Amino acid sequence: MTNHQITIALTKGRIEKDTVTLLEKAGFDMAFMADKGRNLIFESPDKKFRFLLVKAPDVTTYVRHGVADIGVVGKDVLMEHPTGYLEMLDLNFGLCKFSVASTDDYEPNDHKRKRIATKYPTVATDFFNERGEDVEIISIQGSVEIAPVIGLADAIVDIVETGSTLVANGLKVYEDICRISARLIVNKAALKNNPQVLPFIRKIESIVGNEEVPFQ
Repeated sequence: MTNHQITIALTKGRIEKDTVTLLEKAGFDMAFMADKGRNLIFESPDKKFRFLLVKAPDVTTYVRHGVADIGVVGKDVLMEHPTGYLEMLDLNFGLCKFSVASTDDYEPNDHKRKRIATKYPTVATDFFNERGEDVEIISIQGSVEIAPVIGLADAIVDIVETGSTLVANGLKVYEDICRISARLIVNKAALKNNPQVLPFIRKIESIVGNEEVPFQ
């Protein structure tokens, strides 16, 4: 590894593919990542870049500990893990939203203490706290859509893209919380000490621009 190589942590899958496309638009040759197989670490032929393919929540961990200089990850992950890095750019892909959803008989404005099932306890807690509602958060790691159907929870807080999964499980959106998109984050020390990092970020910014693309 060269002294000023940039290490970038990516979430394998859609964000990885969209990031590679973005870097190609920025003029970088990304052909070396075309045939990945089961590999999780990739180095560009010119040694300028190293890519780590990791699980989404681990992107912030790698950046926080300086193993990666830069990370690309969804805003949903950043909202659950908000410290130890600098959020630099909204990349305007991977668009979706956080929403409150439930069955037809859900009463969002009643005064009973609600049970909210979610994979995102921090997001859910902050949202209902801002509304002055005391709720019980039930953390679920798998599919949360069945929770209101079987009576485990009154509603869910989850990521919604097309809404088809909600409809298939008899749920509907009652309220949108916020827009989500892929973000570029950076290790604080790398931004200061690696002279290649800031020019790279500025190059990417010139491609994505400064305007937020709304989620339809």
